[in-house]
Amino acid sequence: QVQLVEFGGGLVQAGGSLRLSCVVSGRTCSRCGMGWFRQAPGEEREFVAAHDGDELTVFAGSVNGRFTFSRGNAENTVWLQMASLKPEDTAVYYCAAQSVPGLSATDISSYYYWGQGTQVTVSS
Repeated sequence: QVQLVEFGGGLVQAGGSLRLSCVVSGRTCSRCGMGWFRQAPGEEREFVAAHDGDELTVFAGSVNGRFTFSRGNAENTVWLQMASLKPEDTAVYYCAAQSVPGLSATDISSYYYWGQGTQVTVSS
């Protein structure tokens, strides 16, 4: 059974940094995409960043240049390094994994496995 567990959320002042980690267990598809999404109160869950399982890493325009996505060599851990954080980055952040390769990395509906989420709060 595939499980995703996020770590690293917390409270940070605007302009600060946080690194989120996602540990994946039970996953056998090394070529499947992995992504980060977030959901603010009263808002829909939205795409943040993803790796397509091949060579492509993509970011939402609102975080491009501030956030970095990386994967461990063993492919069982992914990280989201967040810098220059803004109050509007406040949300629950979710790690997600696709179940088959070749899917769109930015399409939330293409992700099958989800973590429980970790809260990120940026104070002004």
